[in-house]
Amino acid sequence: MTEKIEISGKCLCGAVTFNAKIAEPHVGACHCVMCRKWGSGPFMEVDCGTDVSYEGAENISTFSSSDWAERGFCAKCGSNLFYRLKESGQTMMAVGLLDDDSGLALKGQVFIDEKPPYYNFAEKTENLTGAEVFALFGGDGS
Repeated sequence: MTEKIEISGKCLCGAVTFNAKIAEPHVGACHCVMCRKWGSGPFMEVDCGTDVSYEGAENISTFSSSDWAERGFCAKCGSNLFYRLKESGQTMMAVGLLDDDSGLALKGQVFIDEKPPYYNFAEKTENLTGAEVFALFGGDGS
């Protein structure tokens, strides 16, 4: 079994800090309309599974963005913190919050069919459409 990588980070104002362990040093990008409305660009994340601890959790506000997921942000500075699946608690932390992002690599993009034409990433990644994401995780998006 591969040893997990410890990561830490904080929001812009520092009111929320977190520690987590990730299995792989991979960054994912979501191009769905909701993510782009939320942050004015793709949501760049690291999958932390359910192994995330917070200091300043009283400063975290959540928004239920769908039947299956919620988005967290700092109630003080507005920094986007995470996308979390409600049922499992699987948490994708915003990669821009990390104290040290060295060693990370962009590995996958989802909702590639919703990516607008005005940007592209140069890295070769696994790309999934929205339909492929829902099929992979056993849903239909509704």
